[in-house]
Amino acid sequence: MPEGLIVPKNTQQELPLERLITSENEHSDDSLEVDVAIVGAGPAGLAAALELSRLGAERKRPWTIAVLEKAAGLGEHSLSGAVINPIALKALFPDVPLEGLPFRKAVQGERVYYLTKNRAWRMPTPPPMRNHGNFVASLSEVVRWMGERAEERGVDLFPGFPVETLIMRGESVEGIRTLPSGIGRDGKPKANFEPGTVVKARVTILAEGSRGMLSQAWLARQNVLSENPQIFALGVKEFWRTESGPKDVIHTLGYPLKRDTFGGSFIYPMGEGHTAIGLVVGLDSPRADTDVHALLQEMKLHPKIRPYFEGGELLEWGAKTIPEGGLLSVPSRLTGPGLMLLGDAAGLVDVASLKGIHYAMHSGILAARALDEVLSASDEPNPDVVSYDREIRSSFVFSDLWRNRTFRLGFKGGFWRGLASAGLSTATFGYLPRRFSPERDADEARVTHERVSPFSPDGRLTFSKVDAVYRSGNNTQDDIPSHLLPAKVVPEDVARFYAAMCPAGVYEVSEEGELLISPSNCVDCKATDVLGPRWTPREGGSGPSHRRM
Repeated sequence: MPEGLIVPKNTQQELPLERLITSENEHSDDSLEVDVAIVGAGPAGLAAALELSRLGAERKRPWTIAVLEKAAGLGEHSLSGAVINPIALKALFPDVPLEGLPFRKAVQGERVYYLTKNRAWRMPTPPPMRNHGNFVASLSEVVRWMGERAEERGVDLFPGFPVETLIMRGESVEGIRTLPSGIGRDGKPKANFEPGTVVKARVTILAEGSRGMLSQAWLARQNVLSENPQIFALGVKEFWRTESGPKDVIHTLGYPLKRDTFGGSFIYPMGEGHTAIGLVVGLDSPRADTDVHALLQEMKLHPKIRPYFEGGELLEWGAKTIPEGGLLSVPSRLTGPGLMLLGDAAGLVDVASLKGIHYAMHSGILAARALDEVLSASDEPNPDVVSYDREIRSSFVFSDLWRNRTFRLGFKGGFWRGLASAGLSTATFGYLPRRFSPERDADEARVTHERVSPFSPDGRLTFSKVDAVYRSGNNTQDDIPSHLLPAKVVPEDVARFYAAMCPAGVYEVSEEGELLISPSNCVDCKATDVLGPRWTPREGGSGPSHRRM
């Protein structure tokens, strides 16, 4: 294949708004009516449910709250580094001591390295990345713990119920409809068919996480824009049983990434002989052959990294996109009549400090407090809780994001220019450089290269994509309809771009150069939703089953 250029947007389907939003006034005997419907049982959605249930109990007017989650069990689709600032969990559970919160261990120390192929150079830890007082945790464990506390407070949790559609009347969101189950690959109902359920709510909270489909649809339908388009990274993570893992939190820059590609790694001691490792790479890489899974395998062979994992056992694997645009990519408003946006769905992630979980939780707390006031003061069916928008923008969430608002964007000019820009941003508390205006990731041209030899895993330290998907616990049925929407015609060079980008081996290229798709391999990272075939909700319980990620 000769060297050339591809632009992902040229072969990407439009967002399927007709599937994601309906204007019908739906009602059936199976409808569920609640005060608040929350889409997504992650840290943001559960924080909102916990705080709202507490406030309702204090008022002696308990709110009916339904939390709908596409994973078969709570936490099974949750994945993050994760080093967590405990501020939000302490606000939710002020009477629980730190040792009673669902953390693995306190951060004892931290190290940052710049890697070349065979060397590791210790760097000073940048101020935003200092983690004194923070804790290493498994996000899936945190989510399960929060879910148990929510159920104790009377919140109704519905795992295994992906939401297919927002129900709108004019500008107002009146509720949601879940996806039917028991439909065959041919689109016809099977013997176990169950229709979707309509959930009517005074307010619907979208806490879908990164690249949420309903969030995208609502923002597009209402023409809610941001100063800059959102940009994304793909993170691939592994959880190991190790004999000699590190004691400190470790981050690396440089190898195995090229200098024109933004990204870095993390290695976290998880306690009890466990270590987590991950590689996060910007989806704006100008290289069409960028394969984050293969790069992570290559990184584990580095002389600095290999001793931590040699002789260990890979227990779990997963992948997820991360919104990296920062403050300038947050939508201009986070509420509308009957709707609120939280957490990663709103882009509340600070790349400079590698933090988003406590921001997501705090957005849920502020949303619940504003919502409690509005629902208590009026019986209006679908209120616009604009006070939440005001409160989140005046909170530490936005002040932190403001201080680092140009950090990620500075790396659009390459690694060394990005380091200089990041240093200037830190030194001036975010005042300089002033701003950048990037394109969407799908608008960025990619350079194709001569085909390279495929990566050869050894099955002990390095693993194929097929082995990795197995360790994600993926239990998707092979006979359900495909949830991925590719273009009708995909050129061979674009098909190879998809195959490299997808960490789960969903996309392959035939000998004839045609795109082959195995949708049951998908682990819902949503990378190709950013750059290629659109992701749509699929039957409940599909996808990974994380326990420690």
